[in-house]
Amino acid sequence: MKPSQPPRIAVLLVNLGTPDEPTAPAVRRYLKQFLSDPRVIEIPQFLWAIILNLFVLPSRPKRVAHAYASIWEGDSPIRKILNKQVELVQARMTDSAAPFPVSVHAAMSYGNPGLPDVMNKLQSEGVDHFVILPLFPQYSATSGGAVYDAVTKWSLKQRNLPNFTIVKDYFAHPLYIKALADSIRRFQAHHGKPEKLMFSFHGIPQPYADKGDPYPKRCKCTAAQVAHELGLKEDEWIISFQSRFGKQEWVKPYTDVILDEWGKAGVRSVQVVSPAFSADCLETLEELAIENRDNFINAGGQEYHYIPALNADEGHIELLTALATPLVQGWACTLDGWA
Repeated sequence: MKPSQPPRIAVLLVNLGTPDEPTAPAVRRYLKQFLSDPRVIEIPQFLWAIILNLFVLPSRPKRVAHAYASIWEGDSPIRKILNKQVELVQARMTDSAAPFPVSVHAAMSYGNPGLPDVMNKLQSEGVDHFVILPLFPQYSATSGGAVYDAVTKWSLKQRNLPNFTIVKDYFAHPLYIKALADSIRRFQAHHGKPEKLMFSFHGIPQPYADKGDPYPKRCKCTAAQVAHELGLKEDEWIISFQSRFGKQEWVKPYTDVILDEWGKAGVRSVQVVSPAFSADCLETLEELAIENRDNFINAGGQEYHYIPALNADEGHIELLTALATPLVQGWACTLDGWA
């Protein structure tokens, strides 16, 4: 005798996070949660708590809130884009993923909608299998690792544990490389080809890489594969790292330093793409598109363009669906008696 209702599967698209609004109090709450994570700041917690609460949180939120306000249009761009990605992946999976309902949802490592809250709600509605897809193409302990931590902490509080599968990353997936290359081709069809193409990735402290974080190597692999796909010569592209925080050494070369050097050396035109970001956010729309453009132009450069993240691009949605579908279908194959 078959049960009347099949088990439910939920696909969670997880991005880093965002404040609830572009105000200093909201940014302070967000930064406190984000910067309190030992995955992000790997110094003794008692020492970091003093620095965070006495020096960072009293001053930084106002400055960051001003930057958020410059890109805020009704909601944070990263949350708006994530919701659109969920909508489009849901539509594709509804058509083909499984013989019973599969739902797709947005979640964040920090801020709202928080990953534990989303999992609590879905489990209470009957979901008993989670396919978790962190939207960090290149795994780092500082990003993807935090998703694993959140799921583990959530699991410790559960009596009846669900099944869950986590996709570590997809830095060399053929559909990812193709989507990036196609987006660059489309952009250059309208804006022309620059002298230099920069692949700027979010940075991590050099000691993290020295301890074994694979992120820099994964970034270099992604950039090299896209450059190969585009047929670029070695002197036409470069990989760099942005968004340094604090005084310690971060993975090099630094995006802002390279742009300054190029401007002073007579490089006239630059286009920048940031493959580490699956959705445009403060680090791309303000830091890369505005701040670093000003750095390059002020150093003597003439033309600077930021190539948008993949966001809700059709090739990107195809990739996300392709990553989740086999995991959903694999689970469905074990439940034929429920369908």
